[in-house]
Amino acid sequence: MAQHADTVSGDFDLTMNELRVVAWYVVQHAEDVLPVFERAVPGDPRPRAAIEAAWTFVNGARRTRLQRVTSLDAHRAARSAPGEAARLAARSAGDAASAAYLHPIAQASQVGHILRAAASVAHIGELAAGGDPAAGDALLERSWRRATPVLVDVLRRYPPPTGGSSRVARLTGVLDQHLRAGVWGSGRP
Repeated sequence: MAQHADTVSGDFDLTMNELRVVAWYVVQHAEDVLPVFERAVPGDPRPRAAIEAAWTFVNGARRTRLQRVTSLDAHRAARSAPGEAARLAARSAGDAASAAYLHPIAQASQVGHILRAAASVAHIGELAAGGDPAAGDALLERSWRRATPVLVDVLRRYPPPTGGSSRVARLTGVLDQHLRAGVWGSGRP
């Protein structure tokens, strides 16, 4: 994979500005649920550090080892988190830091790096509402509204996700379909 100062190449090109837009989208979602992790595991700074590293990149700094290291640390925090909501919140923080390194390869798995945090927020909302899918629907719609034209353009360069059995995977697929279509429909995930 070739890399220039402002462009990362692979199956297609991604500019640093496009990567910043993706990271901005992911970090906003991760920030929404960071308190879920911090209430469950007070004193573990790893997810917050990943979010701070993501914002550093979004705000114009070069992507560096900082994003990689804090992403891995937040994902480690997720593995040891007590409960699904805290685990998803920490994983979202890790995804935010790693968004600076989204790969420009035409693989559906890359879509998760763009949308998994948003889907995790929706699922955390469902869990907090006693499993009510309407809570997830509302949060997915908010995520759809947060998406910029640049984010949707980047998303469309990748093949659609091929499904998955977890609730987060299904929510990712629903959000992906709506973003690609450019409309928010009434279909329940």
